[in-house]
Amino acid sequence: QAMADDTEDVELDFTADEEERARRNAVIRHPLASFFHLFFRVVAIVVYLLCDWISKNFASCFVLIITLLSFDFWSVKNVTGRLLVGLRWWNQIDEDGKSLWVFEAKKNSQGRSIGTEAEARIFWLGLIVCPLIWTFFFFTSLFSLKIKWLALVVASISLQVANLYGYLRCKAGGQEGHFNILHLLELLCALCMPLFDAADCTHMLPMDWSSY
Repeated sequence: QAMADDTEDVELDFTADEEERARRNAVIRHPLASFFHLFFRVVAIVVYLLCDWISKNFASCFVLIITLLSFDFWSVKNVTGRLLVGLRWWNQIDEDGKSLWVFEAKKNSQGRSIGTEAEARIFWLGLIVCPLIWTFFFFTSLFSLKIKWLALVVASISLQVANLYGYLRCKAGGQEGHFNILHLLELLCALCMPLFDAADCTHMLPMDWSSY
């Protein structure tokens, strides 16, 4: 009887561990960074839509929107990317005077990206959706022949897409030779899917691009 007690199977509760992991991933650890990650770019879009009601002066609207997007560019590039998803990119000059682009992805002890799933969704949602909205504004301005607004929209798209491209390079590991349009599209699809589905699609990212 004693030996039977010693060898008795122990039932492990994996459900509780999964629930605890899901609860931790749903937590927003950096609420201030999450707020400002969306604040400047959303306000810039709202100002653009309401510009005719806010001010009849195009120059004032232009300066206000570019200022908001400049703050957004700086905060996303230098603060929110590092805190929410552990990614950074920057430019530096080497000893030979050449310009180098550096793309960094910080991992935790398990080799996974830092931050929670909730923060990652906020980060990528703002980073992907807002440039699409400005692209829509580009076509509406073009087809409605609002030529003076095109310069503003193009500048806005440039600021937004610069950060998006930089962080996609970080996500791809900063690889140079094999980073092409196919890799870019796959990364975008892999990042967009969790925004609408809780399923983790990060297993889609590793691929052999040597054949392209």
